[in-house]
Amino acid sequence: MKNTFFDKAEENLTAAQVCFDSGLYNACANRAYYAALHAAIATLACQGIKRDKIDHGQVQADFSGELVRRRKIYPAKFRSYLPDLQFVRNQADYSSENVSRKRVSRRLSMLKEFTAYIEKEILK
Repeated sequence: MKNTFFDKAEENLTAAQVCFDSGLYNACANRAYYAALHAAIATLACQGIKRDKIDHGQVQADFSGELVRRRKIYPAKFRSYLPDLQFVRNQADYSSENVSRKRVSRRLSMLKEFTAYIEKEILK
């Protein structure tokens, strides 16, 4: 069963792709991170893990600790996806350095893999 946060994830994934296709690589990095964050929140909620307040670090810790390490629902490589996407987003948003096409292309691929896997899990 999909939920509102997965709908937001899909919207942000679409926005990230549009930004990438338009050469807006910093904006793409931003939307890619938020797509992944919303997808993680969606799957955590489907697993009964809900928080009153969304805290980026807590979402990452819950996803990695509970769904990857403890329950083994997601592959171990996914532990690094959210922090990595956030790191690149932070560079795009808060640094004078622009994110390169190559760097954001890799993150967009990671995002697509991440959200597709989560969607399959949510729809089970």
